[in-house]
Amino acid sequence: MSAGASEALSFAERFVAQLPALQVVVPMLAAPLCVLLRRPRATWLLALVVCWGSVVMSVLLLQQTLSGGPISYHEGGWEPPWGIEIRLDAVNSFVLLIVSAISALVLTTAPRSLAAEVSKKRHYLFYAAYLLCMTGLLGMASAGDAFNVFVFLEISSLASYTMIAIGPRRQALLAAFRYLMVGTVGGTLFLLGVGMLYATTGTLNMVDLAVRLQEVESSRTLLVALACIVAGLSIKLALFPLGLWLPSAYTFAPAMVSAFLAATATKVAFYVLVRFVFNVFGPELAFGDLQLDAVVLPLALAAMLISSSVAIFQQDLKRLLAFSSLAQIGYMVAGLCFASLAGLTGGIVHLFNHALMKCCLFLVTACLVLRLGSTRIDDLRGLGRRMPWTMAAFVVGGLSLVGVPLTVGFVSKWYLVLAAIEGEGWLVAAVILVSSLLALIYVWRVVEVAYFQAPPADAAEVDEAPWGLLIPVWVLAGASIYFGLFTEHSAAVAKQAAAVLLAGSGGGP
Repeated sequence: MSAGASEALSFAERFVAQLPALQVVVPMLAAPLCVLLRRPRATWLLALVVCWGSVVMSVLLLQQTLSGGPISYHEGGWEPPWGIEIRLDAVNSFVLLIVSAISALVLTTAPRSLAAEVSKKRHYLFYAAYLLCMTGLLGMASAGDAFNVFVFLEISSLASYTMIAIGPRRQALLAAFRYLMVGTVGGTLFLLGVGMLYATTGTLNMVDLAVRLQEVESSRTLLVALACIVAGLSIKLALFPLGLWLPSAYTFAPAMVSAFLAATATKVAFYVLVRFVFNVFGPELAFGDLQLDAVVLPLALAAMLISSSVAIFQQDLKRLLAFSSLAQIGYMVAGLCFASLAGLTGGIVHLFNHALMKCCLFLVTACLVLRLGSTRIDDLRGLGRRMPWTMAAFVVGGLSLVGVPLTVGFVSKWYLVLAAIEGEGWLVAAVILVSSLLALIYVWRVVEVAYFQAPPADAAEVDEAPWGLLIPVWVLAGASIYFGLFTEHSAAVAKQAAAVLLAGSGGGP
């Protein structure tokens, strides 16, 4: 091998070794560059390159963790637990891929979608906030110590408030303010729990925490710490009834913001909750001493039934999808409460599947805003013939929400029902099936208006959405079918991730 080839190989190896840090650092550094560039087109291109680069990095990291096991990256060369650690395994590498892929697909639609709802002079600020939110979500997923999880949680939250507030209607400011108030409570509770853990163990590193918690007896301080962390993350996760901030936030935010947050923010919060329950505290403390499943599982079931029922009566499509998201979060949390391989697999794969279908559906609303200027269901009459590609994508995403076979929604619910039956939770299985029937009702409401009602006599001509929007929409719709047929690329990874969590209970991520 020549010297040049050897140097190139050495550089490639060094570059790959830095990927865990670059995954977070690159979007973080690109955000202030957007503010300096200011030009809408230039800032969009910069953000787009960063997002797609993040997709490549996350694919490489997932391949490494699946084939070679966990990756431990020491910031500044300081060994944990003294130094800051980025720790990746099959679970959070999977989450990194979801966040980066959704970020890139949603941002691809930005030039047309954002122009319909946000003043052009504020686009560069939006892209800066978008990259900061992405930074926070990637950091939450990859951080190896509890305090940095909080730091990145706040970064993503502050950027989320900004993106919601930038919405076209005045209600967006109120929705962002409500989210800020509730989110502040959630972040404070999480930080209180982390502080109690530090006071008990003297460490913040999550691997070290798991080891030291095994050496101390269960105490009231530990139980309060776990309760604070679960409550704080449940607010960020939007678990019913702590997530009542979500419908207004998703309704009044720009459509592409709703698509981005619905597919990523709550999913990363769910991952962090799973990580703390299984790899820091351990299921014995969480489900034994605190009886977490006795508290959280009823809330998850209530989310499925109540949120799905409320969605049926909504008159705005974005608000309907927002209440649907509250119900879908219930499925993921139910999978956590089963604490079994099938249950965790169902919860983790639904994290992926719901990101696909809900991002697809919210991007459909972006198409509607661009062409109709409205997302009211009554305004969709006859739209199946006037915007056939857009509404066909809605049908595919809606079928996935219901859980029709050959779609990704069916795969998730299959694992969850299987886990319920294995644990003799017949009531849980029944609630999952009833919730699916309720989803069929609210999806059918939209389909009926779009395909079986004639447009108003004075309706203006409506063009199909531009391909710049339709291509990402149909990539997600196609993925909802593809991963429903070929589950080895999603459910198999989720199953391996669930096995990692169960095998590492009490042993850290």
